[in-house]
Amino acid sequence: MTKPAKTFENLPDEKRERVLAEATREFADHGFHQASVNRIVNRLGIAKGSLFKYFGNKEGLFEYLFGHAVAEFKKPLKAIRDNGTGDFFDRIEQTFLASGAFVDAHPNIYRIYLKMLFNERFPLRERFLGEIRKAHAKFLRQLIEDGKKRGDLPAGLDAADAVFILHSTMDRFLQGYAVPSLDHGVEPTENTLHDKARAMTDLFRHGLGGSREG
Repeated sequence: MTKPAKTFENLPDEKRERVLAEATREFADHGFHQASVNRIVNRLGIAKGSLFKYFGNKEGLFEYLFGHAVAEFKKPLKAIRDNGTGDFFDRIEQTFLASGAFVDAHPNIYRIYLKMLFNERFPLRERFLGEIRKAHAKFLRQLIEDGKKRGDLPAGLDAADAVFILHSTMDRFLQGYAVPSLDHGVEPTENTLHDKARAMTDLFRHGLGGSREG
């Protein structure tokens, strides 16, 4: 994650969080190119030069912001990896729940991710998306390898294929959770995050051809 100037790091926690919150709101509302530093500093009540002193330019601000978001996203995954209970499938359910909780807690960060993914030319787009996917793939691969060692998964399971399927499903799961209109015509029957997470986990546990009972 790009380091800001020490003047930013030395700000009180509340002021740093306000800067990040207003910047996140601006990028979420307007994308990168239409985001206005003037609007950000006006809402903060600070000089434009102060923001540039902290981050250099708008790209530096966004780079720090997104690096901060990726670090926040990794925290619950690390907790599941290190302290999660149950078998492989229980941990997958915990991952669905933790990811949904992240979207609930940081809706504007997730809106930026969707803009970057679908309809906005962000600077360093490939790098940022690559960092997210690399971190998620590393986490899922470790869960899979642990699951194979414990006998939760077949020893011959191809980890790369499993990572791809799990990542793709979870990514699409979150998109539908955050933007329900994306699922028009293929809406799940479950309503709550917990029920949706349990249904998806049961599908992985039993497979399309297996029973979902038990």
